[in-house]
Order: sequence, then C-alpha cells, then structure tokens
Amino acid sequence: MSRSFTPAQQIEQTIVRRYHEELWSPFCKAIKRYALIQPGDRIAVCISGGKDSMLLAKLIQMLHRHSEIPFEARYLVMDPGYAPENRRRVEENARRLEIPCTVFDSDIFEVANAQEKNPCFLCARMLRGCLYKKAQALGCNKIALGHHFDDVIGTTVMGMFCGGQLQAMIPKLKSKNFPGMELIRPLYLVHEEHIVAWAKANGLEFIQCACRFTENSAKHPGGSKRLEIKNLLKELKKTNPHIEDNVFASIHTCQLDTLVGWKCRGREYSFLDDYDERRQEPC
Repeated sequence: MSRSFTPAQQIEQTIVRRYHEELWSPFCKAIKRYALIQPGDRIAVCISGGKDSMLLAKLIQMLHRHSEIPFEARYLVMDPGYAPENRRRVEENARRLEIPCTVFDSDIFEVANAQEKNPCFLCARMLRGCLYKKAQALGCNKIALGHHFDDVIGTTVMGMFCGGQLQAMIPKLKSKNFPGMELIRPLYLVHEEHIVAWAKANGLEFIQCACRFTENSAKHPGGSKRLEIKNLLKELKKTNPHIEDNVFASIHTCQLDTLVGWKCRGREYSFLDDYDERRQEPC
C-alpha cells in the first residue's frame, strides 16, 4: 500500500531526492565545513517570505528532525510593513511548508523609506537589529539568514568594483551590538538557480523585497548596483563558466603577502611594515 504524503512532505521529498545534490548536500556541507551549528544552540531562523529564507527554514526544520547534533530552532517572521497581500502570501507559504512561525510587526519600511539617501542600507541595518533583539528575547544565541552562494559572489565583486575594497561575506559572524549572539548563513554553498528550480518544481510563489522603494526602483532598470553586478557576472559566464567558482575560491585562498594593504580587526597593515625583513623573491 503506497504511503500518502502531505503537501509539505512532498516538498521535502523533492529536497532529499530530486534536488539532493543541489540543495540538501551543499546545505549540510556548509554547516559542517564552517561549524555553523553546535550542540545546545538555539537558532532563530529569520524568514522574510522570499524563496531563500523559506527554503532555509524548511532545511533547518528537516535537519533538526534528523541531525545527531542537539539544537533548537525558532522560526521568526518580521513584518516590516508589508502590503496585506504580501503578508498573506508569507503566512500561506509557511502553512503549506508546515513551518511554525512566530510573526511580529515593525514599522521599518515606513522609517527607512522616509530617508532620501541609502534607504536600503538603513532598512537592512534596522531589520538585522530587530531580528537580533527578538531572537535574544526568545532565548536564542544565533540567527540564521538566507544568504546564498550568489550573494557571496555578488558582495565580493561589488565591493571591488563599487567600493574599492576586497571584502567578502563570511559564513558566520559574531554580533558587535548583541553580545553572545551570532549570525550564520547555512545556504552559503547553495546556488540561487537551484533554489529557483526547486520553487518552480513545487509550484511555490514567494514575495520579493516588497517595500515601496524597491517597487519604485523597479521602474528604472539599472538603478540597483547589485543587480548590475549580477547581470555582469551572468554575461561573463558565457565565456568563462567557472568565473563564480573562481571568485568563491579566491576568498578562501587570499595571499596576504601579495597585497599592498589590508585591514584586520580595525587595524590597517601595509606590505611595507615588514618589507625589509622579507627574503628576496626571484623575479
């Protein structure tokens, strides 16, 4: 007699079978490679309602069910001022995926959109702060965000091309403003195209950023530097299919003795600091 699966269980089956190598395997690999989860952790999985955070929540839920590492997970949805239809979509998707969410409200969109300069930067900082505060109030010591492989590559290249600095997005980060709290990125090795394919295969439709500023910006193509970099990488991949993997490898194998200058823990360093003590290299 064949077993009958709920819609959520059917979606889980696509993760462990159809997209095992694309989703489940790199997710587990990142957790192990970067030591993202430790015994006794209480993790607040932060859900924006987009495809990345929703997949993250489902993966964490599945891991919690089967992992030998004892940890707890809470699933947080912060409504920063979504339109009613977007809030409804988030809640419906959570129910379909059988993710038990704690929903709380804030006015972050209203505050950030009132700023003429860098509203997205302000919005991101406020969102992060609110999530840390709520997670801490729930007794959690970590928050998990849905940044994936493509976000890592985009951030690295954008820092070079637009910010004049070599700076990567690391897999985990200790909070400066919330002692004892840590941010982790379990989708660090998961490619966005595979998340999109999984969502389409299951007929799942998720919200985008959904703020007023983003909606207005969408009317002016090219207004987003991150999108510009994303399109540039897409174009470069046509002649160099390994370009993203090479960028990713470079942030794991940085050769400090070939850099002119660098910063570490707020201190600046120069190749001149120990230049006279270095041995002579062949030209």
